[in-house]
Amino acid sequence: MIRQYELVENIKAYDPRADEDLINRAYVYAMKKHGSQKRASGDPYFSHPLEVAGILTDMKLDVPSVITALLHDTVEDTDATLEEIGDLFGDDIEKLVDGVTKLTKIELQNPESKQAENFRKLVLAMSEDIRVLVVKLADRLHNMRTLHHIQKPEKRRRIALETLEIYVPLAERIGIQSFKEELEDISFGILNPEARESITTRLNFLRTEGEGIVDTVIGRLQKDLAETAIDLEIRGREKTPYSIWRKMQRKNISFEQLSDIMAFRCIVPTVADCYHVLGVLHGKYPTVPGRFKDYISLPKANGYRSLHTTVIGPENQRIEIQIRTIQMHEEAELGVAAHWAYKEGGERAAKMEGKQYRWLRELMDIVENAPRAEEFLENTKLELYQDKVFCFTPGGDLIELSSNATPVDFAYAVHSQVGDHCTGAKVNGRIVPLNTKLQNGDQVEIVTNKNSTPSPNWERFVATGKARARIRRFIRLQQREQYEALGKAMLQKTYRQEDINFSEKPLNKLLKQFRVEELPDLYAGIGSGHIQAREVFRTANPDFKAKPAPPRVKTKSPNNAQKKKGKGQPMPIKGLIPGMALHYARCCHPLPGDKIVGIVTTGRGVTIHTVECDTLENFADTPERWLDISWEDDAQPSEAQTARLKIIVSNEPGALGTISTIIGQAGGNITNLKIVNREMDFYEMHIDVSVRDTGHLDEVMAVLRAAREINSVQRAKGR
Repeated sequence: MIRQYELVENIKAYDPRADEDLINRAYVYAMKKHGSQKRASGDPYFSHPLEVAGILTDMKLDVPSVITALLHDTVEDTDATLEEIGDLFGDDIEKLVDGVTKLTKIELQNPESKQAENFRKLVLAMSEDIRVLVVKLADRLHNMRTLHHIQKPEKRRRIALETLEIYVPLAERIGIQSFKEELEDISFGILNPEARESITTRLNFLRTEGEGIVDTVIGRLQKDLAETAIDLEIRGREKTPYSIWRKMQRKNISFEQLSDIMAFRCIVPTVADCYHVLGVLHGKYPTVPGRFKDYISLPKANGYRSLHTTVIGPENQRIEIQIRTIQMHEEAELGVAAHWAYKEGGERAAKMEGKQYRWLRELMDIVENAPRAEEFLENTKLELYQDKVFCFTPGGDLIELSSNATPVDFAYAVHSQVGDHCTGAKVNGRIVPLNTKLQNGDQVEIVTNKNSTPSPNWERFVATGKARARIRRFIRLQQREQYEALGKAMLQKTYRQEDINFSEKPLNKLLKQFRVEELPDLYAGIGSGHIQAREVFRTANPDFKAKPAPPRVKTKSPNNAQKKKGKGQPMPIKGLIPGMALHYARCCHPLPGDKIVGIVTTGRGVTIHTVECDTLENFADTPERWLDISWEDDAQPSEAQTARLKIIVSNEPGALGTISTIIGQAGGNITNLKIVNREMDFYEMHIDVSVRDTGHLDEVMAVLRAAREINSVQRAKGR
């Protein structure tokens, strides 16, 4: 464990003007607060914040960041308060500690929700000050270094997976290469120890077999570049086991087929020297087609700049060469931390602005548009993991997008309003479908209309988290209005059935009980099927007693068809001659609440159709067969009736199970299912569902529309 004076000396070595007294007070304060607390390894707990501070001093981070590392666990794990820290160490450090402090323990239903909510909080905190993320990454790095002390294998795997999925991409995004590689390697060793061991063994073998080759290549390159008279430095660097394994997985190749396990870096004084060296190398060695990348003119999202080229170099070896300036190299290793590192002369580099923080602004857009933490985490992973394509606006502005991005993604990247009102797109001057995959260098022009709105179909092909979150937000708001209207109507109907006047006043007292904030939220919950209208009625009227049902009189019904079909009384219909046989058309499946018409059929009595049924066209020439009928005002089903739904569902595992579960939870029952059209992306199917009436059917349809897997739901009109 690093000692107090050693920590101060390390900081003073790169920042002679550092406030030594402030550092000493923070050291003593944290040590006293953590007192006799122990870690899983048995070491004093204070060793952890001290090691995190040491990691930051190695990066030459500013004093507030180092002090934050010392204090970052005191608020949650001791009796320290933020107010006390602010009084002792200043507002800047108080804000940083508040952002980095272990996130509040929250009561959620599952570990995934907890992880997602914590990550949402981390994004909000680092949007205020990016140093929050740097300290948080150093904290995670030390925890990963000591992860082997945790006894439960499943807990180690969970932490390693979270590190690989969340913290590694964040470290890459802010360009701290050393953090990224070490976090990857430790996680890889826990999640796939056999693969890591295999690759490490092969790398050791190659080092033994190829001993001296790296020095030979460096010597030849130095000799070939001597004519440039540039003061340069060439280094050889071996790729990490995890990056090698990922490339093997991505390209589906074996270890023996890899040809760029070693990379060489050429560090020069100026940008002009970078291109000069590149020209000399390309003049002396054959280049490998498609392997040149200019990250100087088009930097990566995290600010990374360098020239990358692959040539058939000395010893006939295929080698990758990276050419960069000293400043570019420092930023490549430290990333955003380089902008907070102490510089000679006592000045700190200016904070990064513009493009370097664009990705963080994209995450903030997702925070605003994703209502659930799990959805936020899903859309954020889209932003963090995808490779990039670079496209241009008609004005020449560069827009960076995820791979497989479409014009809709481009529109939302330009501005949320442009995406919402997008109606078409031109790529390189040609009109293209909105689901077209964009390529590097494409010039994209978006056609908009102020009256247009996002299409739910867009969610099937967009590739960026921002676009998906915005589309889902629009769909939710649109469905919300439908749910509110439907829920209020369902509740009013329940009151009418019980012969009680409907009033909203008693409902306002039930909001907390049903875990909603406002009355429209209650209606929306009823309309979406999450809250039962009957339960709300009973809660609002606890003293209500239902009237006893009148006794049934057993009589022989001449309506044999109805008697066979139902165990109770036939469905009351006005306009029929007493004793006339009737049955319900299977082409339109009429329900109580539908506008209906009767068609007299010889030998069958009356067939009941909805007035919108397409089959009625067949009887247009025989108006004498038509009967003007309707449901009785208080018609109540003696048993469930069948309705047919036309559903378009995504072709993905579990979609059919989702449909079945939703219908069952809404009180319906599937009696028949037929797939009428199969496409690569979706299925169109007809599903017969038993429901009570049109209100019940509307409830089932509303809940189905809310499911991610379902593209559209409507009532089928024909056979």
